[in-house]
Amino acid sequence: MSYYDRHVFFCTNQREGKACCQDHDAAELRAYAKQRTKELRIAGAGRVRVNIAGCMGRCEEGPVLVVYPEGVWYTYAERADIDEIIEEHLLNGRVVQRLLLD
Repeated sequence: MSYYDRHVFFCTNQREGKACCQDHDAAELRAYAKQRTKELRIAGAGRVRVNIAGCMGRCEEGPVLVVYPEGVWYTYAERADIDEIIEEHLLNGRVVQRLLLD
């Protein structure tokens, strides 16, 4: 059994002169996701962990996050997208098709 039910990694990498997730306020939106999971009381051991990741190699598709153990990749643009991922995927186990990356 995994220590966390779901582990969410947000790329927050900053690259000079090249596309990167941080160009889209990835660190701020990761902090928001972490705050929301705490407010919803789904954060912590046996539940959900929201982490920072370095470059995940999908810079042109950014910003990106990935949810494990499912290995589901998302893109997002604003807090409403993060709220939808939390509500649908983290709370209800449903993939958010409109934000899904292949």
